[in-house]
Order: sequence, then structure tokens, then C-alpha cells
Amino acid sequence: MTVLWVNLALVYCFSFFARYFSKPIIMRGSFIRPNKFLVFCAMTTLILVSGLRNNIGDTFAYMHSYATLNFSWEMIKSEKDIGFNIYQMFLQNFSHDPQLLIFVTALITNLLIVLVLYKYARMFELSLFVYITGGMFLTSMNGIRQFLAAAIVFAATKYIFEGNWKKYILIILLASTVHQTALILIPIYFIVRKEAWSKQTYILLVCAVLIVIGFNQFMDALFAVIENSQYSEYKNFSEGGANILRVIVYAVPIILAYLGKDRLRELFPKSDPVVNMSILGLVFMIISTQNWIFARFSIYFGLYQLILISWVVKLFTEKDRKLIYYGILIFYLVYYYYECVVSLAGVGYGSNFIKL
Repeated sequence: MTVLWVNLALVYCFSFFARYFSKPIIMRGSFIRPNKFLVFCAMTTLILVSGLRNNIGDTFAYMHSYATLNFSWEMIKSEKDIGFNIYQMFLQNFSHDPQLLIFVTALITNLLIVLVLYKYARMFELSLFVYITGGMFLTSMNGIRQFLAAAIVFAATKYIFEGNWKKYILIILLASTVHQTALILIPIYFIVRKEAWSKQTYILLVCAVLIVIGFNQFMDALFAVIENSQYSEYKNFSEGGANILRVIVYAVPIILAYLGKDRLRELFPKSDPVVNMSILGLVFMIISTQNWIFARFSIYFGLYQLILISWVVKLFTEKDRKLIYYGILIFYLVYYYYECVVSLAGVGYGSNFIKL
């Protein structure tokens, strides 16, 4: 656990000074460009801590299969999520040491996420602080295959802003070979391109509440549709629902964005897709209070909250900004402590390279 706290402190310090020594982008209004070297330091810290671990979540299972299985074309043809297996076969050409799989996956995942935040986040350090304290960094070390797919899709954010659906869908199809659930984002693209806080926003939230109320009927209908797919086994998933605190964590940036929605459009004219993605993440998190499996879908949307929360401080008057900024830091830090120390009874970080 000590390593995770040190990681949080280093990443926040590097990213804070990256913004402190940033330069404004004149052609893009309120945008700034953080200091590249300090961004690199923050990103490197994330990659090293994630990539040099040997435990947390399903890390051991991935390391074991990589070390014991020989990924060949014959094997790949018979398996699902072909892209991830081709990726493992490629890595085995260099080494069968499973640490290579963990490190390269952490490198790609965190590199893509940080690059998108570097481009679109207003307060860069807030984005990375919430990435860690909101639980996403820890999740990336648990569901590594799905988080890799989510990072690939997140890297295509520019195509949502540009309205280039052909390139965006190509990226989704690539990500779906890593984790098939990425396909859900194809229809989502056409939803999130619409104006935020329109009638459809409230319809989505009402639908989430109705699904929670009639959850058993919803589950029966859902599994009837996916009965013959690789995810039909989730029907027997019975680990309970997500903690209501996670719903609150997902709701905080959205509530703040709603309070300053008009100002947000002035500062960040292309913010509507980011807000809509964040709202969809909240919708899935509300549904996941009935069954944790739905929280897996929120992985794809939660990354957009990192962009959103980096703008919300600027939506308030000068005299209120410090209060909002420190309020966010304290709120997420308390949540991180609760999640890691209380709820998970102290996350034990293991590594053959990092010893603290």
C-alpha cells in the first residue's frame, strides 16, 4: 500500500508543476499545454508502478497463462478476443517472462490515457489525481484486458469531437478484438454527439432508475439476448452490487458540470460529448448497484470524467475556485482511503522490482 501512496504523491506533484509551467494555446482559447517533461515524469511513474507489479486483481492469472501457454496461430483461432492473444503471441517472440506482458500493457494503457488528458484536460493534475483516487488506476491493474480496450477507444476521442465516425468505429473494432464489450460504443457514438442536458439526458437517467426498480425483469431480457455469446456466463455472477459511494463519486463531476453548464460550453465548446459520456458512466454505475458486472461497462465512460473534472473548477467565480479545487482533492482522497484501506482491507502491492 505504501507504493500506491507514494505513487499518488509523485504523480500529483509532477502533474501539478506540469500545469504550473504550462503554456496557453492561443488558437484554442482556454486550453493550455502542460510542461512536456513533467508530464513525462508523471506518466513514467504510473507506468513503472503498474508495469512492475506482480499482484492485484487478476494480474496473477494473466501472468500465469502467459508463462504457461504457447500462443500460436492454431490456439488463437480457437480462442475469443483474438487481438489480445495475437498481442501476447507477439510479446512471446521476445520473452516468456510474464512481467513483459504486464509492463507493456501498463505502458500502452497509461500512455494513451495520459496523452488524451495532456491534450484536453484543463487542470491536468486534477485529472491524474482523480484517475488514481477515483479507483481507475487500480482497476487498470485488475481488469487489464478491458482497460486496455478502454484506453484504445479513449485515444480516439478526437474523432468524436471531429464527427469522424468512420475512423472512430475502426478504432472500436480494433479495441473489440481485445475485449468484445467495446462494441457497445458504436451506437453510443451517435448518442453522445448530441447536445448535453437535452431531453435525452434525462431520459437516460430515468431509464437507469427504472432498470434498478425492475432489475430482475431487465436481467431476464438481457441474458435472453446474449444467451449464445461469450458473456452469457455472467448470468451466474452473484457478487452483489456496487457500493453507493461509487455512484456518488461518479455523480460529483456531473453535478458540478451541470451547475456551470453554460460556462462550460464557453470555455470548452466541444464539451457535450465529454458530458454525455460521463452521464452514461453514471447510468451504468447506478445499474451496477444491483449487479457489479455492469460496473465493467462504466470503465469505457469513466475516463471521460477525468477530462470533465479538469474543467469544473474554472466554471466557478475566482473567489470560489480554491474551495472547489481543495474540496475535490479532499473528497477523492477520503474516498481513496476508504476504498483501499477500509473496503479492500488494505491493498497489498507486490513487486520484484519496487520495494518500499
